Amino acid sequence: MLSYRHSFHAGNFADVLKHLVQVAILEYLKRKDKPFCYHDTHSGAGLYSLSGEHASKTGEYQSGIGLLFNQAVPTALEDGPVGRYLRLLHQLNPDGALEFYPGSPSIAAQLLRPQDALQLTELHPTDYGLLSQHLGKRKHSRIEKMDAWAGIKAMLPPLARRGLVLIDPPYELSHEYDDVVKGLQLALQRFATGCYAIWYPVIDRAHIERFVAQVAALPVTDLLRIEWCPKADSTGFGMTGSGMLVINPPYLLAEQCRAFLPWLQQQLGDAGPAQVTQLIAEA
Repeated sequence: MLSYRHSFHAGNFADVLKHLVQVAILEYLKRKDKPFCYHDTHSGAGLYSLSGEHASKTGEYQSGIGLLFNQAVPTALEDGPVGRYLRLLHQLNPDGALEFYPGSPSIAAQLLRPQDALQLTELHPTDYGLLSQHLGKRKHSRIEKMDAWAGIKAMLPPLARRGLVLIDPPYELSHEYDDVVKGLQLALQRFATGCYAIWYPVIDRAHIERFVAQVAALPVTDLLRIEWCPKADSTGFGMTGSGMLVINPPYLLAEQCRAFLPWLQQQLGDAGPAQVTQLIAEA
């Protein structure tokens, strides 16, 4: 299935949550001088024009990053993930107008240090070409036109034995949820100490709760759930919210998310439910 293009959805409310969590984790990993690896299973094109055909067709970014880009950041959030995320976006759009939005690989490339490794897999031929053109010259980078789970088998564990694995399939096909669980089983066997951030859409509540329970049943000792739903649960086909399951999360992550989620809800004009739940606590 090669129909999905993230360019239609870049910068929407789900991207904002996902990328704030990603920034928080990467900034934590940088606290130690020792190098680490960032591995992205569904990398996409890496960089998106919000005035391009795809983003302008859906306009999803307008209710996401479009509402945040020019907002003043509260002093309490300036030095955390929110401040770092928005500074990165302004560096990418130096003229002050929101033209480009970075995918997770671009965010990682901007935040990683020269000694840190970048591993990216993408199967869509067009997006793979754009991704390679955008990030292929970076040192300590490996970009492959490869299935996500084949990439995990080929590249994990990383040499550094520290790192973040971001998993965010489109979930357009029902079996992709099972694929994530099977892929995590393989990844944890190969790289048990890694931090894993798994994005998921909230479309059908019962389906999502089953998926979360399946991940929680894996041999993990520390699992954090971060979820925000701008819209009420529905039995329809639209995404009403999204979340992140983080295996082996940094100890500061839950506190950071609880600090920025109320501000995020306020700025995006919705008081929909948000939760930061420790599903499994490290003994």
